[in-house]
Amino acid sequence: MPWTAEHYPPAMQNLPLLVRLKAIAIANALVVEGMEEGRAIRIAIAKTKQWAYRDTT
Repeated sequence: MPWTAEHYPPAMQNLPLLVRLKAIAIANALVVEGMEEGRAIRIAIAKTKQWAYRDTT
């Protein structure tokens, strides 16, 4: 089942809303491509943090 804004992994709980939504989109895409969920979550959070910090500098 894909993650949504209301149903997402606990690891994303403390992310700001916009960052969380981006992480959810990335994680869902990685899972669709066949990646294991735990790894997809970790990669999505890392990539989203890079994206968020890049846009604020």
